[in-house]
Amino acid sequence: MIINSNNLTKLFITSTMIGLQSCGQSGQNTPTIQKLTITGSSTVAPLVGEIAKRFEAENSEVRIDVQTGGSSRGIADVESAVADIGMVSRALKEEEKGKLYGFVIAKDGIGIIVHSSNPVKEINDEQVVAIYQGEIDNWKEVGGKDAPITVVNKAEGRSTLELFLKYFQLKNSQIKAKVVIGDNQQGTKTVAGNENAIGYVSVGAAEYEIDQGVPIKLLPVGGVEATSETVRDGSFPLSRPLTVITKNQPEGLTEEFIQFAQSEEVHDLVRGQNLIPFQTK
Repeated sequence: MIINSNNLTKLFITSTMIGLQSCGQSGQNTPTIQKLTITGSSTVAPLVGEIAKRFEAENSEVRIDVQTGGSSRGIADVESAVADIGMVSRALKEEEKGKLYGFVIAKDGIGIIVHSSNPVKEINDEQVVAIYQGEIDNWKEVGGKDAPITVVNKAEGRSTLELFLKYFQLKNSQIKAKVVIGDNQQGTKTVAGNENAIGYVSVGAAEYEIDQGVPIKLLPVGGVEATSETVRDGSFPLSRPLTVITKNQPEGLTEEFIQFAQSEEVHDLVRGQNLIPFQTK
């Protein structure tokens, strides 16, 4: 077969058009992956992680990256547009409401934990304050055994710390901590590994660990048992909303995910984390 220049030109044009059509058809068959980045509170993260898995299962084109680091990281990442959504284990402060949008997805309490072998069944608020200030440093002073108290405190930037300090009217500089921890799991592991330790973590997280056989127990706060039920009925004095935040009014995929996280469709996941589901009014 003899191919002249005209035939060669026609062949090239035809091949190019077929190639472009093929690329166009291939592009149409390949779904565009949408991504969400969510960072912040270690209290909120396990719940959001489970919600994200279910959302992805129902939306095959979506990928959601959930990272912890504390509520302060969630706020900073949203403000700097590093994250689409932040996680904060408290309500927004008044000065934050003008700059951020907050959406409650569940409710939780903050409970005092000790080792399960500790004979102490209850300490009042004044004793908690004295222990954290170092004024009471032996368990025998509150009805326990003769052993030094290991005070475990939360790191700066954790909402759990902020709410603990607010409730007990303390300043972080007043606390005489021997161990400083980050997330709830660190807190439960530290107390589980030290029979003389005292700490404070999410009630839901503590209940979960206790169910898994971790040797810790929750003490009452303000004379009220620390349980999901007392948090639910409002009688537990140290509770907080678990919140997701955005820099701007959410729209598109961000809005869809937040609406999903507030819906009854995830209430089983919320209860599975020993938290209280968000209820629409």
